Amino acid sequence: MVLGLDEAGRGALVGPVVAAATAVAAARIPKSLKGVKDSKKLNQKQREELYKILTKRSDIQWATSKVSEKIIDKINILQSTRLAMKRAVRNLERKMKNKADFLILDGKIKIDLATSQKSIIKADEKVFSCSCASVIAKVTRDRIMEREHKKYPEYNFSKHKGYPTKQHREMLEKYGPCEIHRMSFKPVAESQKSKVQS
Repeated sequence: MVLGLDEAGRGALVGPVVAAATAVAAARIPKSLKGVKDSKKLNQKQREELYKILTKRSDIQWATSKVSEKIIDKINILQSTRLAMKRAVRNLERKMKNKADFLILDGKIKIDLATSQKSIIKADEKVFSCSCASVIAKVTRDRIMEREHKKYPEYNFSKHKGYPTKQHREMLEKYGPCEIHRMSFKPVAESQKSKVQS
């Protein structure tokens, strides 16, 4: 059983980092999924449509995991990303009642599991199971941020999903950080200081 892994939200200033693990049993990529690739190269509508197909297919098994901004602030984003990926693997193994034989991870990351693993730069473009994981992780996190937007509408999370866009930085300067901002991230820490000073 080979699992592909990817994450979403590593570079955001707010909210959790989300990891997804997928196991693909299909002998060949079906036509309906030919468009699956690195989620950053798809628009929101395309991701949502592919997510619906991916999560309903019997030949694609998947699981996600998230690590909150509070944990990110405690152990840093790299360790939190590894933790999210490790949990996603465990969740999928439980779901499939089977142990993974091999993991393929997007980027330069390794996780603390005895399972054989390989890190591949741009695996979310080159490896179908990682592309699937990329879409599932991204849509899962985007939906979390859309829910958070209802609690904190002034930051407009539904638009930028917590990434450090010009608008997000302006809102940070104006309102300071909210409860779900990552206080250990430099732009957030700086906005907090400037808010205190003003």
